[in-house]
Amino acid sequence: MTRLTSAVRGLVTTFAALLAVTTVPATAGATTEPKAPKDFVALRTVDPTIVQEMRYFTPHNFVGERIDGYEQPMCILTRPAAEALHKAQLTLLRKGYTLKVYDCYRPQRAVNHFVRWAKDLDDQATKGEFYPNVDKTRLFADGYIAEKSGHSRGSTMDLTIVKLPARPTRPYHPGQPLVPCFAPKEERFPDNSVDMGTGFDCFDTLAHTLDPRIQGEQRANRLLLKSTLENLGFVNLAEEWWHYTYKPEPYPDTYFDFPVSSKSLVGGQ
Repeated sequence: MTRLTSAVRGLVTTFAALLAVTTVPATAGATTEPKAPKDFVALRTVDPTIVQEMRYFTPHNFVGERIDGYEQPMCILTRPAAEALHKAQLTLLRKGYTLKVYDCYRPQRAVNHFVRWAKDLDDQATKGEFYPNVDKTRLFADGYIAEKSGHSRGSTMDLTIVKLPARPTRPYHPGQPLVPCFAPKEERFPDNSVDMGTGFDCFDTLAHTLDPRIQGEQRANRLLLKSTLENLGFVNLAEEWWHYTYKPEPYPDTYFDFPVSSKSLVGGQ
């Protein structure tokens, strides 16, 4: 009886030791997601009236699926950029418009997702809407996709203008027929934005902010967005009417990779 008890105790001790050995690496290998610096904020805490339609949280984008790093459909920016955007919103509200953001801070892992997609030349699922006239082999050379993005520095956003009252945009359903992003507004995928001449993320020269082929109401809408933002320190990317960066940037040389999530922010905003 004593020998059996001793043997059982020995087995238990051995099992406990093995269990400890196998669980230590799992604990030691646990990773913690990076956090945002304290001066990054959720835009809604600075201005809850700005419409947010975060396209990369949805499959309605040029990749065709939710993008890595977008854990919540929210706009995150450095506080100076968010406060300047709030001032722009006040100007537009007095004119009967509201801003709408499509994208704000973008983690590096999302940019990496874009790069992987661009290198997969067999994936042409979204060509009919987002790059009808561009060969996918040209996306890097023509500047549509890059290894780094200013969005990852936290002071760049993609945005448009919506006439008030803002009506919701019809939901996107994967697999629906694709229409070129530069088609007439009534033909392309519906967006409650004013007519800017092309849809968001349109890989085409018609998306250049001052393309001379864009005239009339479409040009006036682009210039309204441009003048409103430039008066407050924003700089437009000439190739994309929707792309603006607030200057001076608090982090001009830092490309962050924390997820788009309230958990990434101080206080879980």
